[in-house]
Amino acid sequence: MTEQTAVPVRLTQTVSCAGCAAKLNPTMLSAALQGIDWPTDPRVLVGFDQCDDAAIYRLEDGTLLVSTTDFFTPIVDEPELFGAVAATNALSDVYAMGGEPLFALNIVHYPEQLGPDILRRILTGGAKVCAEAGCAIVGGHSVKAPETTYGLAVTGRIRAGERYFANAGAVVGDALVLTKALGTGILATALKKGVLADGDRAVLIASLLRLNRHAARCLQRFPVHAATDITGFALGGHGAELASASGVRLRIDTARLPVLPGVAAAIAAGCLTRGDQSNRAYAGARATVAATVAPTAAHAVFDPQSSGGLLISVAAEAADDLVAALREGGDAPACIVGTVSAGTGGIDFI
Repeated sequence: MTEQTAVPVRLTQTVSCAGCAAKLNPTMLSAALQGIDWPTDPRVLVGFDQCDDAAIYRLEDGTLLVSTTDFFTPIVDEPELFGAVAATNALSDVYAMGGEPLFALNIVHYPEQLGPDILRRILTGGAKVCAEAGCAIVGGHSVKAPETTYGLAVTGRIRAGERYFANAGAVVGDALVLTKALGTGILATALKKGVLADGDRAVLIASLLRLNRHAARCLQRFPVHAATDITGFALGGHGAELASASGVRLRIDTARLPVLPGVAAAIAAGCLTRGDQSNRAYAGARATVAATVAPTAAHAVFDPQSSGGLLISVAAEAADDLVAALREGGDAPACIVGTVSAGTGGIDFI
């Protein structure tokens, strides 16, 4: 009898959808959150009433605690890489508020038939990213489940005297800066289908693993008025949330948007996610797309992002310097993509 060689498990083939595309339909989720008598506390400066990335809680000495949680299904096949991407994504919510992560708890849903080795490698990937970020992992919780999910509950801080950045606060006349290229959901679908070129995969992975730590530090150095990270509800959904919270209109020049290589080919190969439609429905009348917008950009702005970049509303006179600082620190795709204007809360793609 010849020895049998175990076939490696492709994690993306064990789940129905990948990464932040696995989020609940945002329209359904919004309906579910209505009518609940949520407990409050005057020390909570930012909750979830404006769809912010994380909560802000003020301590007696003026230190601000930042609290968030994020987890998703495998967006790549390799267990350690998946753990690393999921941890990078979870830490992003703290960075988007201008904070630094302090410690985290693992969150795991796992099919036991996959065995301990794959889970160990997933957790190893998360641990390595948290070590890079200076964020301790102090425990966690796991449950048996038919599909794998992994992520973190993260506690961070903003030191006394530093600012936090929420969805509310964008000012008419601000410039809009985006720090990462779009298209991770589309490319993850192409990867799952086996139609993503090796070179495009390498660029995708580099983007997914890029911490928003440097961008968070830049927020404190410039006259930033509002910020959010672009994740599962896409630029269209998260941009609409920021616009609604600030009572302004965002105007995005789609010709200036950074888009990951391979996105156009992946769209042509039928690699759009279900989130493309659910994010359009969530943004609804708050988002408009001009007829002149190129098809690739029209899909990229509603593509659910995993470990996406930050959308920053900054005083126009400081925008070029902010972009230069972002790029100098390694956020190479960073660029000015639009402006903030007066109007009913919403976002226009032109």
